[in-house]
Amino acid sequence: MAMADADLPARRQPALPLPDCVALVLQGGGALGSYQAGVIEGLAAAGISPDWVAGISIGAVNAAIVAGNPPERRVERLTAFWRRATSALPSFPIFPQDWIREAVHEASAAMVLAQGVPGFFSPRFVPPGLAPPGSEGALSFYDSSSLADTLDELIDWDLLNDGPVRLSVGAVEVESGNFRYFDTSAERIDARHIMASGALPPGLPPIEIDGKSYWDGGIVSNTPLTHVLDHQGDAMLVFQVDLFSAAAAMPRTITDVLAREKEIRFSSRTRQVSAERMRLRRDREAMRKVLAKLPPKLRDDPDVAALRRIADEQPVSLVHLIYRANAWEGGSRDFEFSARSMQEHWHAGRVDTARTMENAQLVAADIIDGRTSAFDLAR
Repeated sequence: MAMADADLPARRQPALPLPDCVALVLQGGGALGSYQAGVIEGLAAAGISPDWVAGISIGAVNAAIVAGNPPERRVERLTAFWRRATSALPSFPIFPQDWIREAVHEASAAMVLAQGVPGFFSPRFVPPGLAPPGSEGALSFYDSSSLADTLDELIDWDLLNDGPVRLSVGAVEVESGNFRYFDTSAERIDARHIMASGALPPGLPPIEIDGKSYWDGGIVSNTPLTHVLDHQGDAMLVFQVDLFSAAAAMPRTITDVLAREKEIRFSSRTRQVSAERMRLRRDREAMRKVLAKLPPKLRDDPDVAALRRIADEQPVSLVHLIYRANAWEGGSRDFEFSARSMQEHWHAGRVDTARTMENAQLVAADIIDGRTSAFDLAR
């Protein structure tokens, strides 16, 4: 991206000692997803390539581009997607004051509502209230069919399904309300699965897969961390890239209230979930220490064997990278697809990743020692 690197730390740290599996976990957040692209570029610069990518909504789009391209083309393809999505709202010079930037930000979001996003979605000619009940046009304000063409152009689906990087994307089945993950370890994924993960109602229509209709996975859970940890088979390093911060200052205006409500709703209690998972792992570690002290005559006891299976797990190092919004970004930040905002979000992702790598020796020590820990090193 054509961004100044003045805020990037100049000193480079050695690459992390990588465990058997490196996972990249990408939250949903619409236009904020370019922050994830910056993180992906930053990790590539540090010599870190994921073995597993899991995403929700726009995180599923970024994840699919990673899994569906060789390492040397991923940033190029991410750049192509984000430049296309923001091409209708190019960057132009503005006076650097928050109230001016907020006005431009809100005007850009209004333009998106009016005209859609190139290569992503466009407004329907007939409003859904006037469309025949039960028709696709009656179920959303926008048509997302152009996203299928964009994904087909930017993603090698054979590589995505048969290549070395595992992909998992989450969606919600409309009629049952059940959440499910589509995972290349169990099935073949195509553009429909990625679109389903990002089909946020009432803006975008449900996507039909094998006779069932799906909406955006963020309705139930906007963070695929639990899926990755529940299916962990090896020692793992997880980079969890969140687009909404669970913690923020008390709102001061009604615009702040709208923004804060969205942050709380879509952060999916990220810190609470990760803290709970870390606590469970510490409990299991304590169980393993006790089991190791049992006398030989008890080690083959069926109850002990069952407890050992519950306690058995591999270590995980969880590294948080969280986008923290600027003062001028309100409740429309997730659908403000302007080139200027995209470039700033992308740059923020690169800066946070570089800062994380500057402090990576903390993660490295736990990887080497096989300890389970969580980190937020960008701050």
